[in-house]
Amino acid sequence: MDKESIDFVSAEAKSLYLRVIAAGGSSELEEADRGRPYAELVELGLLVPSQGKQFLVTAADPGRLANRLSSAWQRQALSLLSQAVTVPNALKGLSQAYQSLDQQPHPGGPVEHIHGPVEIGQRVDALLDGAQYEVLTAQPGGSRRQSNVDDAALADDLALIRRGVARRVLYHPSARYSAPARHYVERMTEGGGEVRTLEEPFTRLFIIDRRIAVIPVQGDLHKAAFVSDKAIVAYMLDSFERMWERSSPFLGATEVPPEVISRMRANILRMMIQGVGHRVIARNLGISERTLARHIADFREEYGSETLFQLGWRMALTAPLGLYGEKGENSAEEEQSLLPDASPH
Repeated sequence: MDKESIDFVSAEAKSLYLRVIAAGGSSELEEADRGRPYAELVELGLLVPSQGKQFLVTAADPGRLANRLSSAWQRQALSLLSQAVTVPNALKGLSQAYQSLDQQPHPGGPVEHIHGPVEIGQRVDALLDGAQYEVLTAQPGGSRRQSNVDDAALADDLALIRRGVARRVLYHPSARYSAPARHYVERMTEGGGEVRTLEEPFTRLFIIDRRIAVIPVQGDLHKAAFVSDKAIVAYMLDSFERMWERSSPFLGATEVPPEVISRMRANILRMMIQGVGHRVIARNLGISERTLARHIADFREEYGSETLFQLGWRMALTAPLGLYGEKGENSAEEEQSLLPDASPH
């Protein structure tokens, strides 16, 4: 507030005004003094030029000026507030027309492919701005991706929550080891959002108001599919809810629950036994290859194996049937729950 008061009248104009006051409130100015500071004071009404003498000016009362401007600005502010209140009703008809687009065929059909990160980001932002009651996100990836969580993204999510939009986010467990991600999660949960982690492969996914889903296009890092078909969106929503049920709450705490580590290690074992490559395992679980190597080193120690071949053989001998991906008691349900992996856009 002090800064605004200082900027309201420039230092040069203040100096000129004080010189006139020091001269008794009225003074004849030199021609050199009739520059920008003089024009500023005359415009504000703090100096009043004489009608009879060309360079004679008289100082006006700043208190009266302040009261006059304050009253005028308050009236303007009240008018703007009134307009702000009436804007939603004034645009209600147009808003209804825009919402009716959901009932019309989309330009690209029920599945529209959008090219380019900028275009994709703009389309997603528009959908988020129009969200009315729910935004769901499945965000795979490791700590490298989570380090990109910034204050702007947090502010956008908190703004959604404040206007009554439910916000749920699903991460890989590696997010628990990222300080920026923990900060984001703490603020999100304090605001009323929900965040969980899941120790299995899943694909990046947005679902807005259960009517639009956004997914990456496999094999193309610069393309996303915007899906409006109700049946497809319902299927994706069901997949998200199933993943959400199997996930673990994440409140931003630095300590990782033992059950989270245990389930992640079980998935590593399952994929190793199935012959999945290390790079693919790391990508599917959102961990770095270095972190995966540490887990494998622990497995070798636990199984008393000196080589990966020995480790695989001993793991195969002791592993439950379900880890092979064969038709065990729960294997069918597990297979249905795993979404195909795709590189996030």
